[in-house]
Amino acid sequence: MSDFAIFQTGGKQYRVAVGDIVKVEKLDAEGTVEFDQVLMVGDKIGTPNVAGAKVVATVVEQKRGDKILVFKKKRRQNYRRTKGHRQYITVLKITDIKG
Repeated sequence: MSDFAIFQTGGKQYRVAVGDIVKVEKLDAEGTVEFDQVLMVGDKIGTPNVAGAKVVATVVEQKRGDKILVFKKKRRQNYRRTKGHRQYITVLKITDIKG
């Protein structure tokens, strides 16, 4: 078993170790999730993925992230727009790194 792995999901890459809690883009999943797009395990680097490597995680909760404010303004035109956004996220706990 290696120290850490880098995997890809939702267009982003995450560096994780066993026992880490990670917030990722929303996944339609319950229970356990396996990620096979593993880019790096320990000192093994994939081209682009490491063959046979998997990151196993359990879903802790499905929730929405913190609110961000989107503010638009055009100077001297009295134009101001404020909009809020909360992204749907899935909280994962990494249980195993295979590979």
